[in-house]
Amino acid sequence: MPAQNNFCGGFLGAKEPLEPGKLWLGTKEEDILLTERPGSDHYGELQAWDPATGRKAWQHNFRWQLMATVLATGGDLVFIGGTNDRMFRAFDAKTGDLLWEQKTNSGITGAPVAYEVDGTEYIAVQSGWGVDAERIQDKMAKANIGVSDNVPQGGVVWVFKVKQP
Repeated sequence: MPAQNNFCGGFLGAKEPLEPGKLWLGTKEEDILLTERPGSDHYGELQAWDPATGRKAWQHNFRWQLMATVLATGGDLVFIGGTNDRMFRAFDAKTGDLLWEQKTNSGITGAPVAYEVDGTEYIAVQSGWGVDAERIQDKMAKANIGVSDNVPQGGVVWVFKVKQP
């Protein structure tokens, strides 16, 4: 599962009128605050939990926020994007070892999907950063919390063929 750790957000509530067609957050955007836990070395975590024991099996830390969904395949692969370095990654589901990564045109917040055509497995994912990921990234960059503000918007579907052992 994707997780965020070591930074906290908050906002000051304000009566802001709703204007149709405009962003409404229930507060002024400049009143949304982000703070970092002192001594933090990472912000995003990919965690694997054993449902039989209720214990964490492994964890992979990311320096950046992790705004993503995860795809786990029957072949013991875990795919995830969601970081502002624009990488799409594959992990070994049992060990947490990083097996592969590919830089994409943008950050990935969309859900990866697996499908099969004529016995060949493919993984597809849309690369596009999106509003929430971009807003959090911008706030972290302005607060100097371990990220840059250079993730371009996307809108590209990437498809990868899974190589069989």
